[in-house]
Amino acid sequence: MLMIRSIVRPEKVDNVLASLMDAGFPAVTRFPVVGRGKQRGIKIGQVTYDEIPKEMLMMVVKNSDKEYVIETVIKAARTGDKGAFGDGKIFITPVLEVYTISSGIKELPDGEIEEVAI
Repeated sequence: MLMIRSIVRPEKVDNVLASLMDAGFPAVTRFPVVGRGKQRGIKIGQVTYDEIPKEMLMMVVKNSDKEYVIETVIKAARTGDKGAFGDGKIFITPVLEVYTISSGIKELPDGEIEEVAI
């Protein structure tokens, strides 16, 4: 299993969420974030804005779905045909275990499922 964290422009987030839903990936956690990339913020006149508002979308997928999900996010989040600075980033990290609180089920990367004694 992999965790995919996508940081996208706020105006693109609804498009990304709709594209993920259409692609069969409805389970997404969304939260607002601020930060800056390589461009070091935006300078407008004499004012520099160091922290630019973005949205982070976080989801866990099977390893076999990684490329499809990444392509879906990129297509939905990219500005224009070639993209632009500030369109965002995607980070991929391995997930060792997943616990469902309501059922007490533990999922492992190999697809094994266990009930956790609580």
